[in-house]
Amino acid sequence: MRVILLRFGELYLKGHNRNIFENTLIDNIRTMLKGEDFKFEKTFGRYVISNFSQDAESRIVLKLQKVFGLYSLSIATEVDAKEQDILEEVLKIDCRNNTFKVFVKRADKAFPISSMDFAKKLGEEVLNKNEGSSVDLYNPNKTIYVDIRLNKKAYIFSDIIKCQGGLPLGSSGKGLLLLSGGIDSPVAGYLMAKRGMKLEALHFYSYPYTSLLAKEKVITLARKLCEYVGEIKLHIVSFTTVQEEIHKHCREEYMITIMRRIMMRVAEKICDKNDLGAILTGESLGQVASQTMQSMTSTENVLEKKPVFRPCIAMDKEDIMAVAKNIDTYETSILPYEDCCTVFLPKNPIIKPILEKVEHEESFLDIDKLVEGCLGSEEIMRITLN
Repeated sequence: MRVILLRFGELYLKGHNRNIFENTLIDNIRTMLKGEDFKFEKTFGRYVISNFSQDAESRIVLKLQKVFGLYSLSIATEVDAKEQDILEEVLKIDCRNNTFKVFVKRADKAFPISSMDFAKKLGEEVLNKNEGSSVDLYNPNKTIYVDIRLNKKAYIFSDIIKCQGGLPLGSSGKGLLLLSGGIDSPVAGYLMAKRGMKLEALHFYSYPYTSLLAKEKVITLARKLCEYVGEIKLHIVSFTTVQEEIHKHCREEYMITIMRRIMMRVAEKICDKNDLGAILTGESLGQVASQTMQSMTSTENVLEKKPVFRPCIAMDKEDIMAVAKNIDTYETSILPYEDCCTVFLPKNPIIKPILEKVEHEESFLDIDKLVEGCLGSEEIMRITLN
C-alpha cells in the first residue's frame, strides 16, 4: 500500500507534556489537509497518511511540507513487517547501473534480525538482481530505506522530503506581528510561527500619503503567510494624523523614533484587547537608523506588559531575503508601493536617541489622544488563502 510517512523533530525533546505538542501537531495536519480524503494513523515516532487518491498525492505532499513541527516525509510502500514481504518490495526498486546502499531502522526490536544484518542481507539480494550495480556506503546514488515500526508494519522508500521543522503552530501562544510592506516583517512572522506562535497582524497606513495599493500589498503578504499559519486576523490602523502631528510639533530627526514609540503603544493596546502575548517585529540590528540598540531600547521603553520578539535581529539582509524568497513573499515585498514608515522621512534621523530628549519631544504631543485615534480607526480583516 502506498502511504506518506511523516516524521516530527523537536517533539522528541519534550517530556511529560509531549502529548500536548503531538495533539496540536495532529490537529494542524488535519486542518492543513481539510478537503482531502485520507486516513491518518499514529504509530510511535511516526505518522502515516494513507487511503488517498493518486491524483491527490502531490497536492497532499505540498500541503504537509508547510506544516510546522513536521521534520520530513517520505512517499513509501507499507508492507507487513515480515522478512519475505520486505524483500519482495525492496527488489522492486531499480538499482541497475547505479551505486546504492540499504539502510534499515528497526524500531520494533521483536523483529528477528538486527538492523545491520538485515541491511546486509537485503543489499546482497539487490546486488544480485540489478546488473551493473555496486554498493557504496558513503556516497551512493540511491539509498533504500527500510523502516520497521512497532505497529508490525515496514515502510520502504528511497527519498526523504524536507519539511518546515520547528514546533507545532499554536504550541507557543499568540503574538501580534507588525506587518509593513517590506521584506523583513513577513519573514519575522514566518520565523515566529515556526517556533509555534500563532499570528495576528497589525498594519499602519497613511492614506492619502500612501496609496491604497500599499494596503493591498500588505493584504497579499498576509495571504501568503496564510499558507503556513492558516487564517490571519489583520488589524489595519490609520496613522496619518499621528505623522502629521509629529511633523508639526517635533524636531524632524526624532520623527521615526517617536512614530515607532506610538506604534508600540497602539500594538500593546491591541494585544491586551485580543489576548496576544507578544509584539513581533522584523527589526535587524543596525540595518537602519531605527534599528540601532539605542533606538530599539527607546522604542520598547513605552511598553508596560508585552515583550517584543525580533527573530531577524541577528540576520544579515541577504539571509532575510533568502527566507523571503523561500516563502514566496519577496516579489510582493519589493513592489514599489510606499508604507507609512517612508512618509515624512527625515534626511538625518537620530541614530542613538537619548530617552530624556525623546520624551521631551513627545511632550509636545497629546499621546493618549493620538493612540485612541489610531484605535478608533481600526479596521479588522480575516485573511485566508481563498
